[in-house]
Amino acid sequence: MDADTRHGELDGHSRLAGMDDTTVEALGELSKALETVHRVRGHLYSAHQLVGGADLTLDRVVKLLREAGHGEMADRVERELLGRNVLPGRWTFQIVEEFDDGYYAAFQEIERDAREKLAGGRRHIYEAEMKERRRTHGMPGHEATPQD
Repeated sequence: MDADTRHGELDGHSRLAGMDDTTVEALGELSKALETVHRVRGHLYSAHQLVGGADLTLDRVVKLLREAGHGEMADRVERELLGRNVLPGRWTFQIVEEFDDGYYAAFQEIERDAREKLAGGRRHIYEAEMKERRRTHGMPGHEATPQD
C-alpha cells in the first residue's frame, strides 16, 4: 500500500502525512509491549485476590485443626501463615499499588507521550494498516469500519 492510500483508510487510525514505516512499526511495538504490561497488571490483581482468599481460608484451617485436636499445628498456621507478608513488608495490595504507581504509570505515560509526539495521538496505526492489507474489500465481514 503506498503512502497516499494509507491516509484516511480507518478514521483516527491512519498515519500522519510523512510518517515513515519504521516509526509506525516502533509505535506498534510500543503498543504491543504496553498491552503485555496490561496483562501483567491483571495477573497481579488475580494474585492479590487469590492470596487474599487463601489467607481468609486459613481461618477455617485453624478452626478445623483445633477441632481435630491438632492445637500445635493450628498455632503454627495461625502464627506463621495467617496475615503473613508475601514479600518483605508487603501484602499483595501494596505490591499492586507500587506496580500501578511506578512501572505501570510510567509505561502508560511514555507510550501516550510517544503517540502524541510522533503520531498526533493516534493509536493502533500499525494494526489499522495491517487490517487494511489483510481484509477482502467488498466482502461482508471485512468492512474497514462499522459504518461501511
